[in-house]
Parts: sequence; C-alpha cells; structure tokens
Amino acid sequence: MSQLSESTEMYLKAMVELGLNEIVSISRLAERLGVTPVSANEMVRRLGDQGLLTHTPYKGVALTKKGREAACNVVRRQRLWEVFLYEHLHIEWAKLYELACSLEHATAPELTEALATFLGDPKFCPRGNPIPAVDGSFLPLNGKTLSATQVGETLKVLAVNATATDVLKYLQERNVLPGRELTVLEAAPLQGPLTLKVGDKDVALGLSLAEFVIVK
Repeated sequence: MSQLSESTEMYLKAMVELGLNEIVSISRLAERLGVTPVSANEMVRRLGDQGLLTHTPYKGVALTKKGREAACNVVRRQRLWEVFLYEHLHIEWAKLYELACSLEHATAPELTEALATFLGDPKFCPRGNPIPAVDGSFLPLNGKTLSATQVGETLKVLAVNATATDVLKYLQERNVLPGRELTVLEAAPLQGPLTLKVGDKDVALGLSLAEFVIVK
C-alpha cells in the first residue's frame, strides 16, 4: 500500500478506536477527531474513493478490508511507541497517547517491527488496549464500559480508550487505571455521575468519562 497522509491515518485510527467492526456515524467520527461534520464528510468521501471506507447514507461509515489493514498498521505503531515511552523513557501515563501520535506517522515498517522485537512483542499498550499483530489481528478485551455497570459491582479496569491528554490526566489523578479494582457505589439519576470506590477514596466520574473505561 502506498504511503498514506497523516490526516488519512488519523481518520483510520479513529475508526479502530471507536469500534473496529462497527458502523460509525460521521458526527461521532468528527467529534472524536475534533473537526467539523463538513470536514469529516469531505474526508470520508475521499477515503471512500481510495477504497478505505464504505459509507451507508443515514447510518455511517465502516472500514473496508483494505482500510482495516491500514488502520491496524497505524494503531500497531501508535501503541508500540506508547510501550516504549512508558517502559523505557518513563513518560507520564497521561501523556503517552499524544506523544506517541507524533511518532507513529514517521515510523517505517522496518522500524515498527524492530521496535516490537526490542519490546518483546507486547500484546497491550499501557492504556490496556490490544496491540494489533502484524497481520492485523487483535486480542479481544471481553469487557464492558464502566457506564454500563450496576451499583454494587466490583470490577477490574481492563483498559482506557480515551485519547485526550486532559481526560487521561483526570483519570490518572483518580487512579482509574488499567489493573486497578473499583466498586460502583452509586449512580446518580438523570444521567448523573457514578460514585466509585477506588482504593480508599471515593471518586465521582461522569457517564461520558465512564464510556472511556473498559472493565470486567
């Protein structure tokens, strides 16, 4: 496959982050990328012309086989760099995604695989998300979003799929991190926040933030 532009790679990666096998609305894609729906519509049209996406009117877009392969390649680079930055440069957890984004677009395939070998072929990034294999296959998380849990459940955080540094920082400061155990104490009515017991502290987390936390 020919070299893709950085903007193309960002759109494809966002599709994986929103749901690898899902049909994603253009408005949701635009929100994820911080662009206008008009810009997203134009980019979706271009990606469709390249055979990377299919667009179903009034429903949304989905990755083609070609698009999935390209998207998984981008995500593999991104998450391998996160592992390197965290384990070897000891970069703060909340800053990993943003810094890895600046590296992924300039990483040649040879470097990607050398990096994977150096790191011992890790299966998950520090945010708990699976790193695609060379063939694009994923290990499933088999979890659910924290927003879909019930009061009284005690759960383990599997992954955080947020990408914004301020959101990751907020979760980090409240110890809502992969591997941590938490208990849902209360769910406020009318889409109000969840109250969680994390360690010895009570933590309030809005449902929109709880959507980013995958638990089991």
